[in-house]
Amino acid sequence: MEATKLNHAHPSVMEKRHIKEIRELTPQQRFDKMMAIIELSYLLKTAKTISK
Repeated sequence: MEATKLNHAHPSVMEKRHIKEIRELTPQQRFDKMMAIIELSYLLKTAKTISK
């Protein structure tokens, strides 16, 4: 799998590229990616806010 490049294309082009990348992943890679998103979501939810 190629390294993800910063791309500022039209949203429809970006969506097609994203779908293509996801379809190339193995089930294990999809699961790992989902778990990373869940972990990040949990960390953001439970993080202490910094007040000014």
